[in-house]
Amino acid sequence: MPVDVDSVGSDHPLPARADVVVVGGGIAGVTTALFLAEQGIHTVLCEKGVIAGEQSSRNWGWCRTMGRDPRELPLMLESIKLWRGMNERIGAETGFRQTGTLYICPDEKALAKREAWLPYAREHGVDSRLLRGREVNEVLAGSARTWTGALYTPGDGVAEPSMAVPAIARKARALGAIIMTNCAARAIDTAGGRVAGVITEQGRIASDRVVIAGGVWSSLICRTLGLRLPQLKVLASVMRTAPTDQGPSTAAWGPGLSIRKRLDGGYTVSHGSVIADVVPDSFRYLREFLPVLRMEWAGISLNIGRPFFEEWRLTKRWTPDETSPFERVRTLDPPPSQDDLRRARANLEEAFPAFKGVATAGSWGGMIDATPDLVPVISEVESLPGLIISTGYSGHGFGIGPGAGRLTADLAAGKTPIVDPTPFRFSRFSDGTSLRPQAGL
Repeated sequence: MPVDVDSVGSDHPLPARADVVVVGGGIAGVTTALFLAEQGIHTVLCEKGVIAGEQSSRNWGWCRTMGRDPRELPLMLESIKLWRGMNERIGAETGFRQTGTLYICPDEKALAKREAWLPYAREHGVDSRLLRGREVNEVLAGSARTWTGALYTPGDGVAEPSMAVPAIARKARALGAIIMTNCAARAIDTAGGRVAGVITEQGRIASDRVVIAGGVWSSLICRTLGLRLPQLKVLASVMRTAPTDQGPSTAAWGPGLSIRKRLDGGYTVSHGSVIADVVPDSFRYLREFLPVLRMEWAGISLNIGRPFFEEWRLTKRWTPDETSPFERVRTLDPPPSQDDLRRARANLEEAFPAFKGVATAGSWGGMIDATPDLVPVISEVESLPGLIISTGYSGHGFGIGPGAGRLTADLAAGKTPIVDPTPFRFSRFSDGTSLRPQAGL
C-alpha cells in the first residue's frame, strides 16, 4: 500500500454471536464500534482487509465545518467536539490540531459563492468569516499571490487519517469490541423478514443488528439484499511532500490546489478534481446522479474503458459459500492520476514558490463513495429491520466520522440519536426527495 497505515491486531476465533456486527473497518465503522463498545454492547467488526486500508487513510485529513451542506452541519458540529477530545478519549494520538481551514477565492464570483454560505454558519454558530486581499496572505503564510478573498474558519482542524482510524479501532478493541481483519462479510443473513446475522469467509455470526459501513462496497452489499443504494465511486489523487517549514499552517483549498500541513512536517497536496470510471453502476444510477453531474461537471473527468469490464466481471452474483468480490479485492488500491498530480504540483509551486525545492515523498489514489446529493446515508432500513447503513460520505467522511459513528451507534443501540437523522435517511432515494446538493462542498 502506498499509504503507511498504523497496524491493528486481529482477534480470533470468530465469535458465534454478537449484539451488533459492523461490516467495514474505515472511519465510519471503527467509530461506530467505539461508541457501541463504550456502552458495553457486544460488537464485532469485520474488515475484508486491514483497518483504514482504503479511503479512510487516503483522504486529505480535513475536519471542517466550513462549507458543509446545511443538512450535515449539526452532525459536523458534534464531530468537531468529538475530535477535540478524541486523544484523551482513546488515550492515543490522532494528530488532531485546530489549524483553521481556508477556501481561497480568485475572483469576486467565487467570493460571492462563499459569502452566500455564511447565513448557515451564523445559524449554527460556526466561526466562519470572509477575508479580503492582504488578509488572506496574513493567514496563508508563504503565498506569493494576492487573492481576491477567502472564507476562513479558525475553529476547524485537521487530523492524520492513517494514524487516527487505527488508534480509534485499537481503543474499541480494548473496550471489548472484536476486530476481525482479513475477514470479508460475504452475505447478510436474514430470517423472517429481518436481519439474522452475517456470513463471513470464516463462518457465520448470529446477530439481529448489522451495520453496513463498507464505503464504496456498500452499494454492492445492499444489492445482494435487493436494496437499491445509488452510490458511485470516484478517484481522488493525492501526494505528500517532504518536511518543510516554508508552508502555511492553515489547511487551504483553492482552484486546482488543496494543501494541509502534516504531523510529520510535510504537506498533503491534491489538485481537488476527481475521475469517475464509467462502470455498470454508472448506468444503473444515472438518473439519480444527473443533477450533481451537471452541477460539478468542471471538476469531474470520465474514464471509459477497461474498468467497465473489470467491474462487470467482479460483481457477478455469488453464493455465501463462494469467494466474494470482497476477498478478491482485499484493498482497493487504484493508481493516482499522474496528470492531476502534475497539475497539483505546478499549482503548489506557483502559489508557494518555496516548495520548488521540496521533494514529493509519495502519492496515492483513493476511491470516494459518493451519493447523488453528496450527503451520507446513516439510516435504519424500514423494509429490513435490524439493518443500519452508514455510507456515502462523498469525500467528507473523515472529518464527520466521529459524529457519524456516534449517530450510527445510537441507531444500532436504539438510543436517542445525537442529531436528527432525517436528512440521512435511506428512504430519500425512493420517496420523491430532490437529490441535489445544497450549499457546501
